[in-house]
Amino acid sequence: MRPAQLRQGIVVSALILVSFWLLSLIWALVGKAQVAVSEAHDAERQYRALEDRKQTLQANLEALHTPLGQDAAIRTAFGVARPGEEVIVVVPPTVATTTPELSWWQKILRWF
Repeated sequence: MRPAQLRQGIVVSALILVSFWLLSLIWALVGKAQVAVSEAHDAERQYRALEDRKQTLQANLEALHTPLGQDAAIRTAFGVARPGEEVIVVVPPTVATTTPELSWWQKILRWF
């Protein structure tokens, strides 16, 4: 009975080692799948951002094909005006600062 138990122990040990090896392979595959899924989501986000940028650029190009769009682009880029136009400079209002009335003892100390 001894050799049968030894052989059975060896088979069980080999099966346990094989199962641990298979589990480690499965664990590695799960990790790689998670990385692949997250990179796929990132790629999808980048694709959507590029599509939005493409639409914006397409709209800008369409605007530049009109005389009004060309005029606006030239005015913006070079800061020019048409003949007869004048420049209007908008200046923010200045804040009026009032000096507080000095008390009698501050007036006396100012003499010294």
